Amino acid sequence: MKKILLSFLFLSSLLFATVQDEEASQALIDSKIPIIDIRTPAEWKESGLLQGSIPIMLFDEKGKYDLNDFLQKLNGAVDTKKPFAIICRTGSRTKILASFLSQKMNYNVVNIKSGILYAKHLKLPILPYQPK
Repeated sequence: MKKILLSFLFLSSLLFATVQDEEASQALIDSKIPIIDIRTPAEWKESGLLQGSIPIMLFDEKGKYDLNDFLQKLNGAVDTKKPFAIICRTGSRTKILASFLSQKMNYNVVNIKSGILYAKHLKLPILPYQPK
């Protein structure tokens, strides 16, 4: 009976998505986990993109957002059944977004908690933004 209960608890824990907070690191880049950069195009131009990241804007320069558009682009860019990471400038926007994606969308999200500024401080590979 105890084994059945433990098995049930383990399996049910897999049904709930999680948020994992991590600092930007070379190990994260090397893991090949998809990284979504949710900053604005102006921010991408100013500071570049973390190597391998996918730019999908959430908030525009005025702080407005189109959640449906963002989710459509996100679902087209990554397999949301698998973990993926999100990054912004300092981690404040991604903290809110990661919580939403985990709780409401049931996604497993890695929140890069210190953002692109910390990644630049660590001298991680930052590439220039190339608009499509």
